[in-house]
Amino acid sequence: MNVGAKSRKQDGESCSQSRQDFVQRIYPPHSIAAIVSELDTQGVDPVETLDGTGLDRPQLEAHTTQISYRQLDTVIRNALRLSKDSAIALRAGQRMRITTYGMYGYALLSSPTYADLRDFTNRYIRVIGPFCDARNAYDGTAVLCTVEPRHWVDPTEDAYRFAVEFALAAHLMIARDVVGPSFGFANVGVVYPAPQHAAVYDEVFGCPVQFTQRSNAYGYDLATADGPVSLADPRSHAMAREMCEQIMAEVNRGGGVAADVRRLLIELRGRYPGIEVIAEKLSMHPRALRRRLEVEGTAYRDILAEVRMRLAIEYLRKTKMTNEEIANRLGYSDAANFRHAFLRWTGKSPSDFRLSLGI
Repeated sequence: MNVGAKSRKQDGESCSQSRQDFVQRIYPPHSIAAIVSELDTQGVDPVETLDGTGLDRPQLEAHTTQISYRQLDTVIRNALRLSKDSAIALRAGQRMRITTYGMYGYALLSSPTYADLRDFTNRYIRVIGPFCDARNAYDGTAVLCTVEPRHWVDPTEDAYRFAVEFALAAHLMIARDVVGPSFGFANVGVVYPAPQHAAVYDEVFGCPVQFTQRSNAYGYDLATADGPVSLADPRSHAMAREMCEQIMAEVNRGGGVAADVRRLLIELRGRYPGIEVIAEKLSMHPRALRRRLEVEGTAYRDILAEVRMRLAIEYLRKTKMTNEEIANRLGYSDAANFRHAFLRWTGKSPSDFRLSLGI
């Protein structure tokens, strides 16, 4: 491992582990169970797949088991190391069915209309501990769903690609459970370059797939999923929605005060004040804010570094801004300081990062 990669790994770990919502065990284990099952068909012992998580296979089958993103991240990295199939994420994602998702899945099945179903997904997808956040939007007669990994921010890393592949395959399977087996995507686009198993995308999705795009997204004709849902039931949907609302409240609490600090820093893009100003906006004393963040296992400077890293990656991926312009947006005094920070975060210079994505 080269020095740059080592620095990136260490910095990435500390960045993730500083987040309360990364370490809290509040999510169902269905995604881990799918990965374990897929690797099991390859002859990989579940004990190896779950190594470092503190979980065993019987726990994955218990409805009381709750997992964290840290445990999911460990399983992803184990899978990438152990699998004989580089398309492991696509294969595992195909194991996801709507009944796997408990009340969330039941709410989708009982939605009044497909438009209501999409709105429900926009609002509540985080209750299932998804690999990716998802947002449905409309473009004339088409639906466009954009997906973005929640805790894997660097598109040049295999874990990022794993998260996107799993999410895309799972979304397709769930849609077919609701709409019918003939449902399909019209197109798929992903940020990263074509992997060695690019041919498997054709097998799984059966539609045009484009790599090195500005965002991860899939589209489909609105006419293929429009009007009433066949299993619509207002009473059942209301009950399931209420339960998802309760879970969502727990998920939101899971972010702690660090999530509030992160939100403010994102809103203040380019104007990053000291902790005193942030504390005032949160109606807290700076000393109290420092203590709260310490209890949550992080610090103001760590959150600021994380926000800058995420925004830097976003600017490099989605804009043609120069390093100088990005440095200014992120509150750095000059481009050199930004380049040094980006190299520390990712193991690549900003220019090399863009080249690795084919931008």
